[in-house]
Amino acid sequence: MDGGGAAYNPRTPEEVFRDFRGRRAGVVKALTTDVETFYQLCDPEKENLCLYGLPNETWDVTLPAEEVPPELPEPALGINFARDGMDERDWLSLVAVHSDAWLLAVAFYFGARFGFDKEARKRLFTMINNLPTIYEVVTGTAKKLSQEKTPNSSSKSNKPFAKTKNSKAPPQKDFDESGEEELEEDEDEHGNTLCGACGDNYVNDEFWICCDVCERWFHGKCVKITPARAEHIKQYKCPACSNKRARA
Repeated sequence: MDGGGAAYNPRTPEEVFRDFRGRRAGVVKALTTDVETFYQLCDPEKENLCLYGLPNETWDVTLPAEEVPPELPEPALGINFARDGMDERDWLSLVAVHSDAWLLAVAFYFGARFGFDKEARKRLFTMINNLPTIYEVVTGTAKKLSQEKTPNSSSKSNKPFAKTKNSKAPPQKDFDESGEEELEEDEDEHGNTLCGACGDNYVNDEFWICCDVCERWFHGKCVKITPARAEHIKQYKCPACSNKRARA
């Protein structure tokens, strides 16, 4: 393995962050929407395997790089060996933690290689730190943190938007005693909602869908659900919840 795209060498903090974000998106997909495939690929009977996130937002489970030292920092080795000896959720959380550490190592390897100064390193870390960690996305901690940061609105529901499958979930219009719309608060509340697949925030005019089992929200594009298809879904289960039930 070439370290997950070692031929690509970002040279500015912004380029390194784009590389980081692409690799992160790939790993998040492996541990959420593609979790069934990832689980099957991590066969304990195989040799030491690593989970690589690639800059193009895809992922790969394969053997580690052969060259020593490798061109880029390597992810955790032998993630497949612990698969059957742990609860699945705990195992995925462990892989997520190691993946977070690997992504930081790759990002700051680029920073060291291209001589980022203190200000550039700080800028890179700030951009990275504004995203939830893979561990937070996989365990649902990111969702809990965003809810804790959001003050309760005057709406009857604590959900950031209505659980309607066939809408783009626009902000609900609330009115205070003076009759003025409380749109600003709602927009802030919705902005704190994170996609259970990619971890990105809610943006107006994007179609989202909520899992009726785990109650996490997802971009329609991340789980391959269109507004038209959602019209015919009575109870939506995200890929992770569907796969869990199938294995049970």
